[in-house]
Amino acid sequence: MSDTDCDVCIIGSGAGGAPVAWRLAQAGLSVLVLEKGPWLADQHFRKDELACCRRPVYTPEKRLEPHVVEDRNADGDWTATPTSESGWDFWNGNLVGGSSNLMSGFFHRLKPVDFRQLEAFGPIDGANRVDWPIGYDDLEPYYDQVEQLVGISGAIAKHPNIEPRSSADFPYPPTLEHPVSAWIGQACENLGYHALRVPRAILSRPALRRRSCEYSGYCGSFGCSSGAKGGARAAWLAPALATGRCAIRSHAQVLRLISDARGKVIAAEYADAEGQRRQVTAKRFVVACQAVETSRLLLNSTGPKFPQGLANNSGQVGRNLLFSAGGSGSGDLEYDALGPERAAALKTMGPFVNRALDDWYVIKDQSFAAGPHKGGIVEFMLAHPNPTGLANRAKWRDGELLWGLPLKRRLEQWFRADRTLRFEVFCDWLPNDDCFVSLDPSVKDRWGQPVARIRIGHHAQDLKVGRYLADKAERVLNELGAARVRSSISGSPPPNLMAGGCRFGTDPKTSVLDADCRAHEVENLYVTDGSFMPTGGSVPYTWTIYANALRVAERMLGEKPTGRSS
Repeated sequence: MSDTDCDVCIIGSGAGGAPVAWRLAQAGLSVLVLEKGPWLADQHFRKDELACCRRPVYTPEKRLEPHVVEDRNADGDWTATPTSESGWDFWNGNLVGGSSNLMSGFFHRLKPVDFRQLEAFGPIDGANRVDWPIGYDDLEPYYDQVEQLVGISGAIAKHPNIEPRSSADFPYPPTLEHPVSAWIGQACENLGYHALRVPRAILSRPALRRRSCEYSGYCGSFGCSSGAKGGARAAWLAPALATGRCAIRSHAQVLRLISDARGKVIAAEYADAEGQRRQVTAKRFVVACQAVETSRLLLNSTGPKFPQGLANNSGQVGRNLLFSAGGSGSGDLEYDALGPERAAALKTMGPFVNRALDDWYVIKDQSFAAGPHKGGIVEFMLAHPNPTGLANRAKWRDGELLWGLPLKRRLEQWFRADRTLRFEVFCDWLPNDDCFVSLDPSVKDRWGQPVARIRIGHHAQDLKVGRYLADKAERVLNELGAARVRSSISGSPPPNLMAGGCRFGTDPKTSVLDADCRAHEVENLYVTDGSFMPTGGSVPYTWTIYANALRVAERMLGEKPTGRSS
């Protein structure tokens, strides 16, 4: 493939870029994917706790590539701190396949109401809530394709909140489930709740030239050595490469997109592994670097028609950044309180919990507020078995550092006396004017480029919804007889769940992209990671990003245009 003769150059090889690469290469186009990180294979993903949790193996060194985070101090003033000083990390899996290599694989579709939140719930003061320019029915065929192409395992069962589907069931049976899954189901039934069986982007049997899950228990935050996990590298890029029309260039940090006097992108300039600057020209360009870095790249790509950054004459690039709001909680199931048989069952390692609650995806509770309000889901899981992470957390108690015998006794308690059942709350992070990406005026990365400055303001409604859901989840843990039930709801964003910044819409004054995720102002520029999302929904984003990337690829191939149909 010639650097000056590819049809499509894709920047970023994760969930937003890889499906586009696969679909376009399959259709006969020449595709070049530029990825800033290394190209690892299944055999490189050993269960290395230090690589996962103590070393920047899958992310850049923050002293060389920091972000700057703006947060409010105790006086309510915004203060900016480089992550090289705070230790906070907004990088997520910089390697071929991106952070999808490291996901847990909880796969949820958005629900129809997510596409029309303004219509369904009305405006909220201080929030930039809008409806999507497409409806659920526009995306449903692509959700369905993803099930087949990625290999989603699950089972459809009668449930009051299930999304409309065009196929009867998932293509692969559920993954093996831990005994505690049935206990959760019974506890929910006792409370009048409806436990939801969660599908996973993990193969439950060999298929698609990949092995099935080997149930190590090390899934979230770890790469998959069996190939069962449906990350972008295994599920999309491997078959894209097999077409012979897709190439991947790793260790390629794209520094800017070069546009001409007409406003058309003509080249991507990148630094290779040796730091040499190179260029790739293409007919069309797709940006999919994750929300923060996509906005940063466009803002750094000024040109004759774009003095404020590529596709940014509206000033919208970087605005309305989203995260997943909510929090987490846990309770300890003590072996001595369970009896020998149930205690032995609880000690089972490997199988998944696969249980969630979405009874309050729309909250209709007068004690919460008058009228319906957008809620969210609760996902249950056992505490990760990684002993390094567990031991690292054990060293702190009530703000005091433990060491010596007290630390040993605490570790003994944590590892031998009980097992922790956790839950995570997912609800909407309302878009607002105090959550956005800009360029830092002074901090630069190893290549001399301005780094992203991320303001992380949240909306008070996020915390109210999160607390409501956490209280419901705590009732489940109490029903199970768990000890030390607790939860925390915070406005601190989870950096691994980001979207927005280049929202799509019909008005070029208030959105960056059109309904097909093509830049309003740049005819040959598309954005296909989660940046397009104007509201986030209340589930992890990956399935939606996969589905939308397939939809955009179809539009790029000139198939029927998008129009709102639901």
